[in-house]
Amino acid sequence: MVQSRFYKDKLCLNVLAKDIDNAKEIYEVTEGHVLIGLLSTHYQTVDEAVQDIGEYQKELGGAISLGLGAGDPRQWKMVAEICRTLKLDHVNQVFSAVGYTRACLQNETTLVNGLVNPVDQLGYVNVATGPLTSTGTQMEIPLTTAISFIKEMGGNSVKLFPLDGLQTREQYKRIAHICAKEDFPLEPTGGIDLQNFEEIVTIALQAGVTKVIPHVYSSIIDKDTGRTRVEDVKKLYDIIKRVVVT
Repeated sequence: MVQSRFYKDKLCLNVLAKDIDNAKEIYEVTEGHVLIGLLSTHYQTVDEAVQDIGEYQKELGGAISLGLGAGDPRQWKMVAEICRTLKLDHVNQVFSAVGYTRACLQNETTLVNGLVNPVDQLGYVNVATGPLTSTGTQMEIPLTTAISFIKEMGGNSVKLFPLDGLQTREQYKRIAHICAKEDFPLEPTGGIDLQNFEEIVTIALQAGVTKVIPHVYSSIIDKDTGRTRVEDVKKLYDIIKRVVVT
């Protein structure tokens, strides 16, 4: 079985797949330099999720990213419970549940991100992304503090959502510089498409971020079939090869 290349990649694409066949096509066109996003919202039970995601895991050398589904805080526990059985490469989690998820995984290798939201104040983020906190007042703290919390909880990266493409450009630039200074991976998510992808990843790489995981979802999904367009994934992968080399 081909082993996941995710851990060694400086820049790794994260995309959804409708089914295993779609996922295999994506995996092949990116030469394995990809994470296939599977969302807990697509399953009724933990057992159903474990069985289905396990099949993807076998077929794709473990290159799976377990997601909440649009950052849905109600899915935090299902994601964590899936992790009790499946030891995946990558897990998306709300900020407050990072520690719980790491304990469920019982390993130090899976990359677990902590979801934060961009805010107007440069260098700050909103960490109130959990099932209770997200319904109340925002909790805006310096990103450096948020990173320290994520590290203490056993997390490995900052997931910035919603990025809204480049509408939050200045906030994103500052966040990228802080992640670079802290030697901490960054996962820009939300509103990324074929037009702005190169600028978004280049900002992070030029800032010095050591690992960047851009999530590109709805913009490359065929609305009629629900399949992620493989030709679009290839375009994104071609950009990745170009910007990483340069």
